[in-house]
Amino acid sequence: MSELEAELRKAVRGEVGFDVTSRALTTMDASNYRRVPLGVVAPHDADDVAAVLEVCRDHMVPVVARGGGTSIAGQATGTGIVLDFTRHMNGLVSLDPDTRTAVVQPGLVLDRLQEAAAPHGLRFGPDPSTHSRCTLGGMIGNNSCGSHSVAWGTTADSVRELDVVSGRGERLRLGQDWTGAPQGLREVVDGELARLRTGFPELPRRISGYALDALLPENGADVARSFCGSEGTLGIVTEAVVRLVEAPRARALAVLGYGDEGAAAEAAAGLLPFGPLTVEGMAADLVPSTELLPRGGAWLFVETGGETEAETRARAEAIVRAADVVGSTVVTDPGGQRALWRIREDASGTATRMPDGSEAWPGWEDCAVPPQRLGAYLRDFRALLTAHGLRGTPYGHFGDGCIHVRIDFDLLTGPGVAAFRRFSEELAEVVVAHGGSLSGEHGDGQARAELLPKMYGHDMVRLFERAKGVWDPDDLLNPGMLVRPAPLDANLRFSVLPREPVDVAFGYPADGGDFSAAVRRCVGVAKCRTTSAAGPAVMCPSFRATGEEEHSTRGRARLLHEMLAGELVTDGWRSTEVRDALDLCLACKGCRSDCPVEVDMATYKAEFLHHHYEGRRRPAAHHSMGRLPQWLRLVARTRTAPLVNALAAVPPFAWAAKRLGGIAPERDIPRLAARTFSRWWERREKAPVGTGGDLVLLWPDTFTEHLSPSVGQAAVRVLEAAGLRVALPPTVRWRTPSGGGEEVTVAMDPVSLLRGRERVCCGLTYVSTGQLDRARAVLRRTLDLMEPVLGTAAPVVVLEPSCAAALRSDLPELLHDDPRARRLADRVLTFAEALERHAPDWTPPHVERPVVGQTHCHQHAVLGDAPDRRLREAAGLAGELSGGCCGLAGNFGFEKGHYEVSVACAEEQVLPAVRGAGEGAVVLADGFSCRTQLEQLAGVRGRHLAEVLAEGLEASG
Repeated sequence: MSELEAELRKAVRGEVGFDVTSRALTTMDASNYRRVPLGVVAPHDADDVAAVLEVCRDHMVPVVARGGGTSIAGQATGTGIVLDFTRHMNGLVSLDPDTRTAVVQPGLVLDRLQEAAAPHGLRFGPDPSTHSRCTLGGMIGNNSCGSHSVAWGTTADSVRELDVVSGRGERLRLGQDWTGAPQGLREVVDGELARLRTGFPELPRRISGYALDALLPENGADVARSFCGSEGTLGIVTEAVVRLVEAPRARALAVLGYGDEGAAAEAAAGLLPFGPLTVEGMAADLVPSTELLPRGGAWLFVETGGETEAETRARAEAIVRAADVVGSTVVTDPGGQRALWRIREDASGTATRMPDGSEAWPGWEDCAVPPQRLGAYLRDFRALLTAHGLRGTPYGHFGDGCIHVRIDFDLLTGPGVAAFRRFSEELAEVVVAHGGSLSGEHGDGQARAELLPKMYGHDMVRLFERAKGVWDPDDLLNPGMLVRPAPLDANLRFSVLPREPVDVAFGYPADGGDFSAAVRRCVGVAKCRTTSAAGPAVMCPSFRATGEEEHSTRGRARLLHEMLAGELVTDGWRSTEVRDALDLCLACKGCRSDCPVEVDMATYKAEFLHHHYEGRRRPAAHHSMGRLPQWLRLVARTRTAPLVNALAAVPPFAWAAKRLGGIAPERDIPRLAARTFSRWWERREKAPVGTGGDLVLLWPDTFTEHLSPSVGQAAVRVLEAAGLRVALPPTVRWRTPSGGGEEVTVAMDPVSLLRGRERVCCGLTYVSTGQLDRARAVLRRTLDLMEPVLGTAAPVVVLEPSCAAALRSDLPELLHDDPRARRLADRVLTFAEALERHAPDWTPPHVERPVVGQTHCHQHAVLGDAPDRRLREAAGLAGELSGGCCGLAGNFGFEKGHYEVSVACAEEQVLPAVRGAGEGAVVLADGFSCRTQLEQLAGVRGRHLAEVLAEGLEASG
């Protein structure tokens, strides 16, 4: 243990982490930059903060304050000690509705403050798009703004008082009229009054530099306001008194369509006299689907507020009438507004990919100009992009003249980095020429601080240095930011990654087959760190259960990044740090859909496990559950299911089996079906087969085949009632001309399709445990079996969502060299999709009952559930299914050591929904894991939608 670490452990009550994982998780924020810290401290209180500063001052080690780690300019990274306020100093100390103030700790997430203020009709004004995970301390450090700044200003406008520990350990209470100012600051200001009165541009989003003009006498000598935006370079905030504003009782959202972003930018300033709450802008190249948007190539999102819905609608419609638009819509429904706002908020992640899939990066994320100059600035900005051969997709706070943009810089090669520097220097001059600020929201950090002399001149920057010296004479706090900055092209996080593609098993088609590019997808916006899953969202259940960064999608991506870098995590695929972080990944695939940049941690986990255990002894669970299809087929062939069930019911035998199989002792072993689905089908093969309807192949997945054959039987009943002809996939390998044998014509009837002994398999359990060589072999055998079917028009209906998702996504990505894989993946349909596409005129039975339950996480992430919703509606099954993950997640919840997290995930949404269900409600759970979790934790029998509809058919005669 180092001397620094030992002294910190002795001095503070909070956690001190000098281990590889703690450091790796904080090497980066949401910027292009990377620094490796010596250690991380999670202080308990202000005393801990002061103690850390004292120890670090003695050792001359810098200190960096970190909130949610979503900073875009690199100011939340450092080489010394990182302070993590999210673990302990994250509370709402008090809230006073009468004075409309709240006292908060720096690690409090903004949404938690909003939730506490809402019952009083209040809210905190600024609301960045990262509101579900950014912290108040980080917002104060960056002087954050958000979409409502045209109405409620920046964070500085909402701060009353700040408790701060200075670089020398002095406890200060900052306020107006020089309250709390460190000794010497007033003398610096009094000697430069003329410069401070004339040296700052007048615009609503001037965030760059220190706000020393707030210390002018005519501005109230507001030390707290001046401190905002100082990026942790002057002192460490330990508590803040913030102002709350009255929240409108009703809101309306007018979405205005324009021909292009230039027209939208020109129009934005003209809407400000109407007193809107927001004027946000974005163009079509950032919108995956324009289904919810009015006609246009760019849009302004203009929100109005009032006492009643009618009042807000009238204000919104007045704005529409005054605007010269090509299309418009006004939405007063809160659900509809949320859906539209999600499009805008996700732009911060969507913008990291160009329309053609190539990478784009921050660096010039948030310049701001006077709103009246925005149109002209955007034209010059676009011209500069073109001159440098670059592309970008601007969006942002048009009403404030603040533009966000990610640009397709080449930050991987020397010439590309040099071009990045040249562009940055020229763009800074363009911004200044328009009277703008280099930063309009996210701060200067390392990305722009080097260029501050272009905006302020060298004399003003020297004045900033003098102010920094008063607050922090030892340059202890976040050195290299704002003053005496590091070069904007140094410390780039990509420089440490391997230049040659890593040898991997999956194809990573969206990333050009490059695993490094896949890992680079995570840009740190941290949507995975939300503490509650909104609506149908899934990501990231393990973080919500543990609250630990290493169990978030971002945290795991950071560790994989460091594994590839090889500087901090030095043992590559053998890394225990990466293994332990991935251990609690449920492989729910929620990040594949909910992450704005579609990080696919389930695939990365399978890839890692494949390499980690190559040539090594695997955990017992990989053999017992990873090879589950093999064991269950053996039981079926020997017809020993009754014996297995009997032994599993005897406690000593069950205990031994779970211990040997690496299964959690709290779990019950599911009962096997006495007769498999295929055997039921064989007995039924003499039944008449319908003619005239479309032929569909019903996939006998492992769970339906051996554990829930009633689901398969119900599906057959419903599909045939809908007029479809049902068959099972082939179980013999047919010889074809390409194989050198005689051509065989495949008769698509039940008898010919069931002769033989081999079974198709999606490979799910092998993939989820990282047994990718075995998965490939299983999937190639499956493609051999399915080859004659692939020459027909018959779709493949898969009842188990996780198996359908594996065939849709894992199969073509794992067998990317076999064209048959894509052909099979493209014809996989869910039960509801099959009915909608192949029996569109069929009317399901009217069940007319309420439903509760949970949409399967793989269905949400990979398959989509719109056809299921429409089918439920047609059957009179009313109600919404919850989001999140059931927590069992295939083998995850059964593995030893995962039980508590598995239960915590279930308790988040699905178990409360089921417990609160009314009498007569149907509990829907299409996944076997979901049904098993409900049965074992709540004693409730969940049912597949096919079972519910089959019962409805029987009831209707």
